[in-house]
Amino acid sequence: MKKLISLLLAGFILPVSLIAFADPEQDRLALIAHYENALPGIKLDDYVLGALSMNEEAKEQYDDVMSFPPFATDVREGGNIWEKPFRNGQRFGNCFKYEGINAAATYPLYDDTAGRVITFENAINACLKLNNEAELAYGSREMSLLTSYARSLSDNSRVRVKIKSAGALAAYEHGKKLYYERNGQMNFACATCHVDNAGKMLRSEQLSMMVGQASHWPEFRAGTEPVTLQMRFRQCQKNIRAKQFELNSQDANDLEFFMTYMSNGLKMQTPVFRK
Repeated sequence: MKKLISLLLAGFILPVSLIAFADPEQDRLALIAHYENALPGIKLDDYVLGALSMNEEAKEQYDDVMSFPPFATDVREGGNIWEKPFRNGQRFGNCFKYEGINAAATYPLYDDTAGRVITFENAINACLKLNNEAELAYGSREMSLLTSYARSLSDNSRVRVKIKSAGALAAYEHGKKLYYERNGQMNFACATCHVDNAGKMLRSEQLSMMVGQASHWPEFRAGTEPVTLQMRFRQCQKNIRAKQFELNSQDANDLEFFMTYMSNGLKMQTPVFRK
């Protein structure tokens, strides 16, 4: 393990072009250019597959699982929650344009009035509050199953997170800073694995590229265990022995905002299986 860590640290020399841009779209295009150079032959649309795009055998196994997904019952449970009327007769679909179809593709978004990033989970809880219903705990299984279904209504819609104000840009830049900042006893950043070392092996796992990572959450680990993107942040932070973000904190939400913007233009695919 020490040898693997040393190899990763030795190879972690971020190109200045990936962190110097102040314009989000330039950031995104520079990162894509970095991956095209480091991982030639992978189509941009396939970045949503992560490491599966680099391993034909693993992709075939994934396709077999997804043909009869073990989490189908769980997603149906989320669908039942989504469709169940509130006590006032309204439903979740009434809170979103087009009954929620393609809605998740626009989240997270920056709310200038609130002065913060609003995630899709925040929007769902705002809907509950508006209808005088109890909000769901962030990261709870019920919330994860509900968002698994609700996000599936945006399948094949392309991610389109927008940055329209100074506040939104500040949140984006804060998220970017967190992504490239080293932390923990291992002195790793998110970018250590998913930018400079994308495609390399860490233990038995091939490291995925960051572009595309935010397009498919929640995912189901081992078939039936829903894991959100922010829960995954915490797992990674635990692995590098760093302080874990609180779910729905400014840090977690800004990081999700940055990462999702970097997946702009890619198709959403929710939910998915991961081993």
